[in-house]
Amino acid sequence: MMGELFDDPELRPAFLSLSSGSSGNCYFLGCFRGRECVGGLLIDAGVSLKRLKQVLETEGISTDCIDAVLVTHDHMDHIRSLASYCKKLHKPVWTSRTIAQALVGRTYHLAGIGVCPDELVQGEWNLISGFAVKYFVVPHDATETVGYFIEMPLGASVHRFFIMTDAGRVTDEAVEYASMADTVVFESNYDMDMLLGGPYPAELKRRIMDGNGHLSNDECASAIKRFCHSGLRNVFLCHLSDNNNTPRRAWETSAAALDELCGMGLIEKGAVSLRPLPRTSSSGLISL
Repeated sequence: MMGELFDDPELRPAFLSLSSGSSGNCYFLGCFRGRECVGGLLIDAGVSLKRLKQVLETEGISTDCIDAVLVTHDHMDHIRSLASYCKKLHKPVWTSRTIAQALVGRTYHLAGIGVCPDELVQGEWNLISGFAVKYFVVPHDATETVGYFIEMPLGASVHRFFIMTDAGRVTDEAVEYASMADTVVFESNYDMDMLLGGPYPAELKRRIMDGNGHLSNDECASAIKRFCHSGLRNVFLCHLSDNNNTPRRAWETSAAALDELCGMGLIEKGAVSLRPLPRTSSSGLISL
């Protein structure tokens, strides 16, 4: 299923990470005609409204281009500024019913906003402006955590986008969606050796590794080998730990998985662009 708003062969998709990590998470997926943004979705609201406006303005994007905000879960590094976005930008919020109910009791109530988030229907396409959106549940220690699979129609073609920012393990459903995507945003949170040898208390280390916390570089790389396909064009590594990982370690681990697939003749060398996303700064606008 695809929306009709972007039925124009001159349109192109682009992606912008404003912040990706425990200090805050916020992403923008947009549709562009040249440098003009004709619509977009914001995924999570973990940066201040001031910073959101500054980063978007730097890229020539008006907040008027934000059609809606999708929420992955109710941890504060993902919803810290959600009430501000709603109150001052008047943007609709979409998420699962379980997360929506949790938000009503937290962010919305505290901000004095008497409206509820819109509830996405699980297992079905949900049309939001020109985007078709499905969500899937992933294991993580929040009220509920979801990933998103999004279709963007571009004239006669369609760009398929997958994002899973926090997960304790990789589910078969997540792999199924990622294996259909042109662009994948996937968690690569920690390096196992750095975590085990680091200063975190044992209880916190267990929480990260117990299947409801975060994904390691090795788990991310293993997933890439499961979902990689000939149509995959971009893999962005997200939510890297500041204490238990480095961009180089994350990149090298996933790059080795891609090299292995190349050696097997399953993908062409250089066909997939692999990038770790900055933790606290903008990635800049990336054409997909």
